[in-house]
Amino acid sequence: MTLQNNNILQNSNKRLSVQLSLSGLSFLVTNIETKEIYFFLEKKHKKPINPEELIVDLKSIFNQNKELNDTFNEVAAIYATSLYSLVPSNLFDASKTSEYLKFNSKILATDFIAFDTLENHNITTVYIPFININNYLFDRFGDFSYYHSSSLLIEHLLSEENSDASAKVYINITDHIFDFITVKNGELIICNSYEFTTAEDFIYYILFCLEQLKLNPDTVDLYISGSIEKEEDTYKILYNYIRNITFYGIGDQLILTEKESSHQNLLLKLL
Repeated sequence: MTLQNNNILQNSNKRLSVQLSLSGLSFLVTNIETKEIYFFLEKKHKKPINPEELIVDLKSIFNQNKELNDTFNEVAAIYATSLYSLVPSNLFDASKTSEYLKFNSKILATDFIAFDTLENHNITTVYIPFININNYLFDRFGDFSYYHSSSLLIEHLLSEENSDASAKVYINITDHIFDFITVKNGELIICNSYEFTTAEDFIYYILFCLEQLKLNPDTVDLYISGSIEKEEDTYKILYNYIRNITFYGIGDQLILTEKESSHQNLLLKLL
């Protein structure tokens, strides 16, 4: 999904990527061609906030960091939220977007509903972006693209698939939300997102999904990325129940901080 304004300047080779969730914000400025990192910043909250508080954070960070007030050739926003639904593209009707969301999300009459189309995979992601943030970014930069995080994850994972007959499970964690994606035979089997508070919540949802998919925790290959490390409770409890765990990372040249592992900040690296 792209908001367009022909007044944007196109004389820069920089891309600004902004990841947005109710648990925090991340900013990445890179060279579009070389992937060189110019600037990275993240702010996390211990508990989720609301969209009104989020835009206050967003404006404050822009005002305090000159690196975010440059001219960019590309600007992209990633919405890492659980307010979405996947629809087969051949069945999708753009006039009925609210119908796809009303059974798993609370929808207000004022909500703006967007969708991403995964052209090569017969998948359309229907979701609710934060319209106040979209308006702010549009006023500030003109043209910018925005996506739901699940669209980026699914597109990447399916493009990497080799039609393996055995199911693979991918879990990407963004603070208090994680995406659970299963791929088999080169096709998407399931993609759900869950909000969690404790490690016990985390493992409960994962084991429930594995049970419903009839996947054995002792044999399934599970790949994890995002906000998780071996010393954390989420990893320890995961390792207690699941045998084959691999950290999943891409773009080793995009290590954003000296302390970061390649599996962290996966979403920002997918653009």
